[in-house]
Amino acid sequence: MPARVVNLLVGPDADGMRLDAFLATGEGMPSRSACAKLVEEGSVTINGTLATSKSEKVLLGDRVSATVEEQEAPAGPIVPNPYIPLDIRFEDDHLIVLSKQAGLVCHPSPGHVDDTLANALVAHCGYAHLGMLQGEERPGIVHRLDMDTTGLMVAAKDDETQRALQDLIRLRVLDRRYVTLVHGPIAHDEGTIETGIARSSRDRLRMAVSSAPGAREAITTFRVLERFEAGRRDEGYTLIECHLYTGRTHQIRVHLRHVGHPLVGDQLYGRGDARLNLGLARQFLHSWHIRFDHPVSGETIELADRLPDDLLSVLESLADRSMGRTAAGEKICPALWPADGTN
Repeated sequence: MPARVVNLLVGPDADGMRLDAFLATGEGMPSRSACAKLVEEGSVTINGTLATSKSEKVLLGDRVSATVEEQEAPAGPIVPNPYIPLDIRFEDDHLIVLSKQAGLVCHPSPGHVDDTLANALVAHCGYAHLGMLQGEERPGIVHRLDMDTTGLMVAAKDDETQRALQDLIRLRVLDRRYVTLVHGPIAHDEGTIETGIARSSRDRLRMAVSSAPGAREAITTFRVLERFEAGRRDEGYTLIECHLYTGRTHQIRVHLRHVGHPLVGDQLYGRGDARLNLGLARQFLHSWHIRFDHPVSGETIELADRLPDDLLSVLESLADRSMGRTAAGEKICPALWPADGTN
């Protein structure tokens, strides 16, 4: 198989960078995980000396050479899109934890062909280095977030890891926590919503609470973080943390609407008045915390993600209406935004 030699010089911006990460920045170089394999295979030198560790730090002025075999990219239905930014919070040879931005669809669907998270993952990892258990059009996808929901989610680089992560979700030990702002006052500090959820018979774009035979069990628990008093044109708001025990489509949005507290900004299940939605044009829903045991290394992966600017601005607009935080809010809110209000 033909091979080429890539020569790279470590500049000031790369001083102290891990070797595999530095290699992946080179023009025409493969993904970071593929670069790590090059090191393991003995195909990389630093200043003429064989590199033995992918985590070795490169230094300013180092000359790094890599012998890369030319391979035909495997055919697949997903077009790589390197122009979609990925905010990666953890990555190794088996999985990625990233923070998804608002407006990004997880996988191709009508109207979204090459502008999805799946397209970005193919560009980042290569089609051959993503789990395919969800099908060729959903490479790497373990669980999904709605297009306008932000925050942490997991992607898998191989079938075995993808299967193991999905098992963790089924066993309810992959801990996913969301923060949302809802309409109206919630009196109790915590609660559980347990229903069936199915496709709405009236509107196929919506899901609905249902007791029909085909409905799937859905369990959401919540804790109140902070309450905001009613204004002249609204009944007040409540900031809560939701814990998912199941992962049904639109689960949190459907459950909170069902109990009379739709999400602020929710265009599908919420209230249409822009004033009631505090100017927010998407649902106030952010996947802020994730915790699980790595299926290969056994390491506990625990990550938190601060609120994006648009959601933070909504809370800042309500600051003078706060009725105080609960004990859970005193613990969680400082992790969602810093005390000085900057994000």
